[in-house]
Order: sequence, then structure tokens, then C-alpha cells
Amino acid sequence: MQQFNTPFQSLTLQRLPLRNRETLRAWDAADEYLLEHLGETGVSGRVMILNDSFGALTLNLATYSPVLYSDSWLAHQSAIHNAQHNGIATDSFQCLASTEPLQGTFDHVLIRFPKNLSWFEEQLLRLRPHIHENTQIVAAGMAKYIHTSTLSLLEKTLGPTRTSLARKKARLAFVTFDSSFAPAKSSFPKTLSMPGNLITINHANVFSREKLDIGTRFFLEHLLDDRHYDNIVDLGCGNGILGLTAASRHPDSTVTFVDESYMAVQSARESWQANHLSEDKGRFITNDCLTDFPANSADLVLCNPPFHQGETIGDHIARRMFKQAHHVLRPGGELRIVGNRHLNYHTRLKQLFGGYRLVASDAKFVILSSTRHS
Repeated sequence: MQQFNTPFQSLTLQRLPLRNRETLRAWDAADEYLLEHLGETGVSGRVMILNDSFGALTLNLATYSPVLYSDSWLAHQSAIHNAQHNGIATDSFQCLASTEPLQGTFDHVLIRFPKNLSWFEEQLLRLRPHIHENTQIVAAGMAKYIHTSTLSLLEKTLGPTRTSLARKKARLAFVTFDSSFAPAKSSFPKTLSMPGNLITINHANVFSREKLDIGTRFFLEHLLDDRHYDNIVDLGCGNGILGLTAASRHPDSTVTFVDESYMAVQSARESWQANHLSEDKGRFITNDCLTDFPANSADLVLCNPPFHQGETIGDHIARRMFKQAHHVLRPGGELRIVGNRHLNYHTRLKQLFGGYRLVASDAKFVILSSTRHS
């Protein structure tokens, strides 16, 4: 754990999922800058916090009973985990999922800029009916991720926006709410046509929400072998197109959709319903990969692994997915993945499973299969 000292609290914070020899902090200079600003100006009234990844903001302001609004199940679990480690009551803040409606009016709104501008706009549109002309709105982020388009969204959705000087490469943005104009309505969720006469329902923070990405398109061409599967898992499901395709080809199989994004799981659920698939054959779970899934419970795990957690890029999430898939698969069960050629996933699969099979490849992607032997 690392010590985070602010005008409000002295906390020891961890990043989830926990990793041995973690070198990254559970906060950054933007969190520090925002909390220093609030220490000088004060906090009052009902507080909303958007996109706090590990609880650094939420726990510092726990005495104000904030609402932590996020699309990340892991962000909520991180806040709860770090609260427990710091002796902070977990009922001193509320975790509100992106799939739940906002309630009431907020007097102080604190925002960490998200990476996805579509989701950022959706958040601001949802927030607008729940603020008033005296609401204090402050956004924070590392300067390299705050672009003209980011600030423009604040301007056109909420009102006039000014930025601070940079401090430790972080910057704040201050918004004055303008209730006199009506911004454009949300364009989400979007319905997309997919191969195999399927459709997907795509919410604002779902990967490939505007069109089918080329890696998944390639994967769909080499998704399944002609064998029976009792239980199939779409791991990191996004809008659920892998699991939907598997279900359409194997209607007797049970398909479980898993993602740590609330919107992804909701998109998969709505896509399942929109394609009129058997209600009792689809399961939809928000979770950190396959944590707490029973061993020897799946015949096939399909996965298009992400290679970033927020702004942190690497293969640590993929490695976690592969390890947990090995645990969950029955002997003889298969993990089938797609990935960019340069990511060298085959090395990790060989370590875990003892081998792998190249199913297909093109100039950019490889599809790999590994079987659990014991």
C-alpha cells in the first residue's frame, strides 16, 4: 500500500486487481490537484464524483457522503476495498452504476475525465438535469489527455468552461452551468447489424460501439469448431457479439457474458433479447474477469482481451484472463482468443496450458487456441 496525504485524509490505497510488486499508485497528480483545490475552496451540499478509479477522491470526501458514479464495477470494488483498509464505513458513500438512474440534485460535482468521449458526453447529458446554477463543477485530468474536444464537450453540454494552470502535468477545468440552452440528445444506445443476421445494442462506453472492429470480425470467421459445448463464456464480452454468435450456432449451449463494465453487460443482455435467443440460456455477470467462478465449469472461453486499464497500457489484464480461464475450464475445455500479432500472447498460453494452436492469422491478427489437459 502507498500513503496518500491530502487536506482531507491520510490514506493507504491499493490498485485493484492486486498485483505482486505493484509499481503504480492508486492516484495521480490530477487527484492531488483537485483535492488541494477543494481544501482551499471547501466542499458543501450533495456531492457527485464521476470516474474515480480507485477511491482516491471518494474516500477523501467520505464525510460528505458522496455518490460515486461509474461504469466500472472494479472502480466500485476498489473504493469499497480501500475504505475497509482505512477504517472508513462503506455506507458513507454510494456506488452508483452507469446503468442506474441519477436521483435528486447535486451541489458539488467532481469529474475525472474519462478516456472515451462518447461516454463522457453521455455522462454530462445525464448529469445536466441534476444540477443547478450554483452547482460547483470541477473536472480534473492529466494535461496530455485533456484535448480541445474534451473541453468542448463541457462547453456545449453544461456551460462556459475555463482551465487552470498546469501543476505536475495535471490541470483542472471549472464549469459554470448554463441552464438556458438545450444540448443535443444522446445518440445511445445504438443498434448495429452484425454478421450472421444478428444485431447488437451498444451503449456509450462499450468497445466498438460505432461499428464492428476488424479484430472481432476476423475472430467471428474462426469462432467455433463443430463440437458440442454445454457452457460457453464470453470473457470481456463488450456488446456480446462473440457469445451471441456462439449461441446462434449452438442454441443448446448456455452462454455466460462477463465484463467489468456495467454498460457492456447491459449491452450484451439487451442484444440477447433483441435477437430473441432463449431466455434461460443466457447469463450476464458484472465482475473482475472470472474471479470466484467455479473451477471446471466451462467448455469454451472466448476472449478478445483488452490491453489497457484506463490509461495504463499492458498485457496484465490479458494474462489475468488467461490464468482464470485455465482455472474455470474443464479438462479438455478450450480457450480461444484473438489478438494483435505483436502482443505475443502465445508465450503466455504456452506457459499456462503447455501449448497452443494457431487457428488463423492475417497481417495484423492471430487467433490462438489452447486446451486444458488436466
